[in-house]
Amino acid sequence: MVGPAGNRCRDLVQALIVSRILDPASNLATARALSPDTATSGIGERLGLGEIDEDEFYAALDWLNEHQSAIETALAKRHLQGGTRALYDVSSSYLEGRYCPLAARRYSRDGNPGKLQFTYSRLHAPDGCPVALEVFAGNTGDPAPLSAQVDMLKQRFRFDRVVLVGDSSMITEARLREDIKPAGLDWITALRAPAIQALVAGGRLQLTLFDERIMAAITLSDFPGERLIVCRNPDLASERCRRRSELLEATERQLARIKAAVGRPRDPLHGTAVIALKVGAVLNRHEMAQHFELDITDAGCRFTRKKDVIDAEAATDDLYVIRTSLGAACLDDADTVRS
Repeated sequence: MVGPAGNRCRDLVQALIVSRILDPASNLATARALSPDTATSGIGERLGLGEIDEDEFYAALDWLNEHQSAIETALAKRHLQGGTRALYDVSSSYLEGRYCPLAARRYSRDGNPGKLQFTYSRLHAPDGCPVALEVFAGNTGDPAPLSAQVDMLKQRFRFDRVVLVGDSSMITEARLREDIKPAGLDWITALRAPAIQALVAGGRLQLTLFDERIMAAITLSDFPGERLIVCRNPDLASERCRRRSELLEATERQLARIKAAVGRPRDPLHGTAVIALKVGAVLNRHEMAQHFELDITDAGCRFTRKKDVIDAEAATDDLYVIRTSLGAACLDDADTVRS
């Protein structure tokens, strides 16, 4: 699938793949480990590579890049068929260096906030086999790469019916409206917590529905042609309650320090803008702004918890909602309730 037998670049790519799995290292270290005079394994001999220069690896990677589309098409024919589910995800990695044209500053999933990042999207078959990958600039938002994947599925792979599966940060309302629905693709995603709370507050999702069941499929006029799979999970509620309590307490401790700084007799913190800036930094750090009532003046700072907001949020802690365009035939395990 990578290339014809006997092709030097193909053999080098195969060696890189094997080495990456067994003993990951830089191209220079890998070249030395596979060359006969400095070999630390039998991979180079087994593949008949002979003497290897690290520049050959870079040339082989350029060759592989030119053949990426053909390889992905071959993988799609083998692992994806019309009507199958395509698992889609977006991730990022940091870079050691400064000269990559795609490198940009962004939130680091690797926990290296000082490093430049690049973003990549991955398309997998239902069994987890990678089928396609595309790299984007490091400051690209999670939903943006989805447009490229939709185009690839419909145009390059020529699939009539594909179900995209992704979380709510990738398959957003905008992507549904602008990319997925116009392309005629089916999809499975999830509702965010505020949307679930709005359904409960508006009476369109009644919690008594789960007195005798933990899962149900419902249809609502707000989501025409769609189905919502509502699940109840007490363990999820316990975890969310624990996390919210910890964040509330951490926020209150830091707000109390600001309040003490405002009220101290010597060199007090004063000025509405200055105090608000420090309070805002605390609330943003813990994402707790919606949970507190604030009263900030030039010489004062008071805060209290919004009990009604916290209680309303806690009421839906044990709920999560899957949103899908798939019909009832795909949802046999759920009781169906129409409203």
